[in-house]
Amino acid sequence: MTWQINQTSKKVKITNPILIEGLPGMGNVGKIAVDFLIDALAAKKVYEISSNTLPHCVFVNEENMVELPEIEVFHKQIGKRSFLFLSGDTQPLDEVSCYEFCHKVLDTFEKGKGKEIITLGGLGLSKIPEEPKVYCTGNNKSFIQKFIKSKTVSNEIHGVIGPIVGVSGLLTGLAGKRKIPAVSLLAETFGHPNYLGVKGAKELLKVLDKEYKLKLDLSELEEDIDLVGKPMNKKLKKSAKLKTENQAPTDTNYIG
Repeated sequence: MTWQINQTSKKVKITNPILIEGLPGMGNVGKIAVDFLIDALAAKKVYEISSNTLPHCVFVNEENMVELPEIEVFHKQIGKRSFLFLSGDTQPLDEVSCYEFCHKVLDTFEKGKGKEIITLGGLGLSKIPEEPKVYCTGNNKSFIQKFIKSKTVSNEIHGVIGPIVGVSGLLTGLAGKRKIPAVSLLAETFGHPNYLGVKGAKELLKVLDKEYKLKLDLSELEEDIDLVGKPMNKKLKKSAKLKTENQAPTDTNYIG
């Protein structure tokens, strides 16, 4: 077994869907944003994705029971549009499994006459951004234009980052080979493994909310920023300062 996609609900009618992906990566920005969308919109699970190439581990949940790593797809009908949200505990760990995963997702998406793909991720900086910027790139110029109409999103990304590694980048690139319009929205965040990029996730959600009129209430994220972000930021700002004082600055980069 490599990758299998199992439909968990056949009662849901999915028509010409828009796929929004957010798997763990830099600052977990994409995952935070997509998980928020799933909860806020009360999206229903329609697919489970499994593979023997997922990490050989289990998680202990709040009930002190073990859970295998999961990657799932949720659905929400908003007006005449079907939205699919791809989220999970992990993403493929190596190059081969990442390619196989993305091709499997695209195979299923094509069968369902998928319309557009948006991948979400974080742009790792050497210090915590007070007001994270959002950058956009993709495989279709007209689709990119839909997002950069707003002054809050920039397409001036060449030379700003290196390769977009992982599902967020590869899914966008491979979709282009199939003539499926796709963009990657990347929000600035702190490039520290323990940092949660809630502020960056909020900026991504603002962009999606404006484009697709999702009517999101982002006040809950504000509470998360206040309760989680500030105490964590204070500690990480100190470590970021020490890092930049004791070593040469590195290029801005994106991973995951």
